[in-house]
Amino acid sequence: MALHMIRLCVGVATVEELLERQRVHEPRGPWLMRTRQTPKRAAELVDGGSLYRVFKGVILCRQAILAVATVGEGIAARCEVTLDPTPVRVAPTPRRAFQGWRYLEPKDAPEDLPLEAFGDIPSELARQLREVGAW
Repeated sequence: MALHMIRLCVGVATVEELLERQRVHEPRGPWLMRTRQTPKRAAELVDGGSLYRVFKGVILCRQAILAVATVGEGIAARCEVTLDPTPVRVAPTPRRAFQGWRYLEPKDAPEDLPLEAFGDIPSELARQLREVGAW
């Protein structure tokens, strides 16, 4: 059964900014999320799990987790989570701040939004409309 991971996106306010940052920092390489701790339930994450990203207190997108690997040894060991390069927008869901990453059970994960849900409306405007209940 799939298990998801959730992590704050610090210094980035929108999905578009995340895409631009990735394009600049790792233009040809895979999407990697680096962290200190290797998840003990890594097999469940790779079995259909996704990384849900929190932007300014709201979950806005997810990326499928393709692999989880420990890099280095001993005190220098780190974890690299390889992600699908295409973020999938999800129903904006409020989430309080936390440190590091957390597991997210499938029953608690927000639903994916259909591609046509945004149309030509900027994602920030769509978020504001959802917050006030107008969309």
